[in-house]
Amino acid sequence: MNILLTGGTGLIGQALCKHWLPQGHRLWVWSRSPEQVAERCGESVKGIGELRELDQVQLDAVINLAGAPIADRPWTKSRRLLLWNSRIKLTEQLVEWLATRQQKPSVLISGSAVGWYGDGGERELSEDDSPVTNDFASQLCAAWEESAMRAESLGIRVVLIRTGLVLAPQGGFLQRLRPLFALGLGGRQGNGRQWMPWIHIDDQIGLIDFLLHQPEAGGPYNACAPQPARNAEFAKAFAASMGRPAILQVPALALKVGLGELSGLILGGQKVRPLRLQVAGFEFRFVTLDAALADLRKA
Repeated sequence: MNILLTGGTGLIGQALCKHWLPQGHRLWVWSRSPEQVAERCGESVKGIGELRELDQVQLDAVINLAGAPIADRPWTKSRRLLLWNSRIKLTEQLVEWLATRQQKPSVLISGSAVGWYGDGGERELSEDDSPVTNDFASQLCAAWEESAMRAESLGIRVVLIRTGLVLAPQGGFLQRLRPLFALGLGGRQGNGRQWMPWIHIDDQIGLIDFLLHQPEAGGPYNACAPQPARNAEFAKAFAASMGRPAILQVPALALKVGLGELSGLILGGQKVRPLRLQVAGFEFRFVTLDAALADLRKA
């Protein structure tokens, strides 16, 4: 297949390239630094700086993963604009370009996040549920999905991936936690009861590949393991996987003062189930958190 990726140099994008290249797929990555794509994603992956470079290429699929990290720093006005433009504006530009093409890909798989639901509290959430709260993260994901869904009017199958916290041996969510936990300084955040939907990187790649090849698949899919963990459970399991205790606590007030509205991502959560993936027949390799962390320890 001929596949275009946005966000291809990120954690999931690089893993997808590594997964697909041995299968013989031809990959392009739309990037602000196209000269770095081959080094990050694989020698045969081609970097492009402008979409029109692919005007003469028959594309089979587009994987839209681009977006500035949402939890790296507080949501100042300028940061909100960057988060918005890197997702919604980029997706709008992508769909506008697809509309100009005589030959269109059969599928667009577009990123989103479980933050679409807002802070769900104790509610068990599936793809049939509506957002519980309407915070900035929820608004961001909703607009991102709406922008991608416009490709349906072009005759393109659109799949939305609502991803939880991706657990990987290098990079991603755990990279920020490891230094503190390695020193024995890790622990629960706030009261520790908030739900943390998570997914092993191998299952994240597996489900994207699965949905790529399911011609009937469309709409939103929760990309998270069937068994979410509470924040305190997660901290304890991660610390144990490193042979460290998890006895410290970060008070909710400290997070609110230091991070502002961003603290809602940490102190809130979603008890999300991947119902549509399970109904479609996708089989998760890592169902329990302990199994996922044990595998990452070997990597």
